Amino acid sequence: MSSTHPASLINNPTPFVQWLRGVAPYVHAFRDKTFVIAFGGELIEQGRLEDLVFDVSLLKAMGMRIVLVHGAHPQIESQLSLRGINSEFANGMRITSAQTLEAVKEACGALRLSIEAVFSQGLPNTPMAGSSINVVSGNFITAKPVGVLNGIDFLHTGVVRKINREAINSQLAQGQIVLLSPLGFSPTGEVFNLSTPEVAAAVASQLHADKLILLSHDNLVGEDNATIPELDVEQARAMSEQMPLGYFLRQCLSASWIAVQSGVPRAHIVPVDTDGALLLELFQHDGVGTMITKNLLETLREAAFDDLGGILQLITPLEENGTLVARGREKLETELPFFSVIEHDNVILGCAALYPFPEDKMAEMACFSIDPDMQGMGLGERMLAHMEKRARKQGFKELFVLTTRAAHWFLKHGFAAGHVDDLPADKKRMYNWQRKSQIFIKKIM
Repeated sequence: MSSTHPASLINNPTPFVQWLRGVAPYVHAFRDKTFVIAFGGELIEQGRLEDLVFDVSLLKAMGMRIVLVHGAHPQIESQLSLRGINSEFANGMRITSAQTLEAVKEACGALRLSIEAVFSQGLPNTPMAGSSINVVSGNFITAKPVGVLNGIDFLHTGVVRKINREAINSQLAQGQIVLLSPLGFSPTGEVFNLSTPEVAAAVASQLHADKLILLSHDNLVGEDNATIPELDVEQARAMSEQMPLGYFLRQCLSASWIAVQSGVPRAHIVPVDTDGALLLELFQHDGVGTMITKNLLETLREAAFDDLGGILQLITPLEENGTLVARGREKLETELPFFSVIEHDNVILGCAALYPFPEDKMAEMACFSIDPDMQGMGLGERMLAHMEKRARKQGFKELFVLTTRAAHWFLKHGFAAGHVDDLPADKKRMYNWQRKSQIFIKKIM
């Protein structure tokens, strides 16, 4: 049997091994968890369905319970064009006439068959090789009409009334992927056209899902044009209200905060145009999209004993390359009360220690470290502000640091160059002339 492994992997397997070890905790944490994943019909129009199905199949193989909700906007528009029917919208919603509803049903039916067909692939030399994944669709959604709003009758446009939670959970328990179209049914047999993000939010809320994931062609970006990594419910609500009605990203953002407010722990808006974005968002700590939670997951606090391992993981590489003075585990344990940490989602991303010199009204900020993968995201500035506040609270008037590599950063943040003679007497006696650390001092009162 010939090997198909790339030569680079054979010659240097270390990055792959490290990556696999890095994702293992996520695989363990996500097993048996329920994910509701929604995507628009644009993804299918662009020929990206197979990639998504492969990634979803990988999640399923890892033991995750998957509900998929597909959209159909471009396919509906195509069907309407074939029938010579103009689209009508009001308040950001489609007005669904009887003729439009037929186009909606045609588009959704064809899409559902296409998605099921891709999941049925099991060809050798594809990511689906050897897979056996069943996809189940059905009348799981009970809906009601939007009705008349501001004098406009939305006809067959509806909103979700109820999700058949028991039936969906039964299918998930049997190992099926549940596929939902943006259609709902009334007890009298009527069919209603629904919003894909609204369906996804309702399903996630009523299933008590662990995650709602919405794939969007637009990113949530801040003033610096960089993706916003995290929002709480109130921030998400405020941002959504500033967006135009009918804007898909607004619908995703609204669905996210509503789901989180209803008890879903986390919602994610993920840039579908990034290859493998679903996997990158789930298996990388910082992800590639925007996560919405009830409360922001980042905390700045004084260190506890359980943080010891995380601190060691941060500072050991810096001790080994000489950036920090080596402490050793026992010394670190005794000095732990001096430390503060930045924690995000139970991962320590930054630390610093505050050593007091009360007779001189000075404190030393030492062991200042930020995870290399998170540098440039403002964590250092937040840690510095926290340490200054902690020092002021203890009555110190000056904060000083000794550094061999970060002189520019401290100058940029209000420190002034100092001399050994400016240090407290006890620190002056301990100064290591071989390291020749630069001294920077900042007045904080």
